[in-house]
Amino acid sequence: MYTEYFGLNNKPFNQVPDPEFLYLSPNHKKALTLLEYGVVSHAGFTVVTGEIGAGKTTLIRALLKKIDDDCVIGLINNTHESFGGLMEWVLDALEIESAALDNAGRYRDYINFVIERYAEGKRVILIIDEAQNLSVKALEELRLLSNVNIDADIFLQLILTGQPELIDKLNEPELEQFAQRIGVEFHLSALNYRQTENYITHRLKTAGASHRIFTHEACAAIFCYSEGVPRRINNLCDFALVYAFADDLETIKIDTIISMMKDKKNSRIIKPSGKLNPQVESVRKLLKNKYDIVLT
Repeated sequence: MYTEYFGLNNKPFNQVPDPEFLYLSPNHKKALTLLEYGVVSHAGFTVVTGEIGAGKTTLIRALLKKIDDDCVIGLINNTHESFGGLMEWVLDALEIESAALDNAGRYRDYINFVIERYAEGKRVILIIDEAQNLSVKALEELRLLSNVNIDADIFLQLILTGQPELIDKLNEPELEQFAQRIGVEFHLSALNYRQTENYITHRLKTAGASHRIFTHEACAAIFCYSEGVPRRINNLCDFALVYAFADDLETIKIDTIISMMKDKKNSRIIKPSGKLNPQVESVRKLLKNKYDIVLT
């Protein structure tokens, strides 16, 4: 709707993870580097956590583009128990054909597959997104899958991404052996104010913008309302572009953001975390003191 109006080639703030729009803040760059390091260093377990919408899945998509052809990739992105058991997910992700009717038979087919790929000079990398949904029992089953690795011979590598509660689960006494096998671990934090503005600018330029669309003050308001979480930033910026298009505005100023948030206030589409980032509070005070703007 608004893309032609603003001279854009694509929607800049899609909610679907797209590595083409990936903005590498220092924190995201470090996370991606550690993911790559986990792969090239043959780490048995790599774990990356972050809040909802922090950009974990987008990083995984970017990582997949960098992995060499000598790796066989399996991606599990739905870990809800209603979709089956762990071994079924693993076989499906790795496209392993199995006629087995029980887990013992499925496990045997999985072992044979991994060993055959190793004989061909290939490593198997299993990526589990949203791993915080796995039960303690399922995580322990996942550890047992890695028993195929023998000493320095790494047949299987596991990469887990999830929300912070994943770490809480991994700290359970029952998963001590799992935790000991984690070779690479990183927590992906939200963007700060400057990174939020750079993120907005980056995505607009990637979509074809030739001029500044959001003012500095509008970006500051977006930061305060989104708390620097990329998915929330996308949601707010997308709506702001719609509002500006409806009002025939070529530049989005802070009053557009405030008007939009007043309309959203009762819908609860954007719900604050309740743990206010100290920098969010300082930016709010700056807007109030310098521009006499109060964000609620």
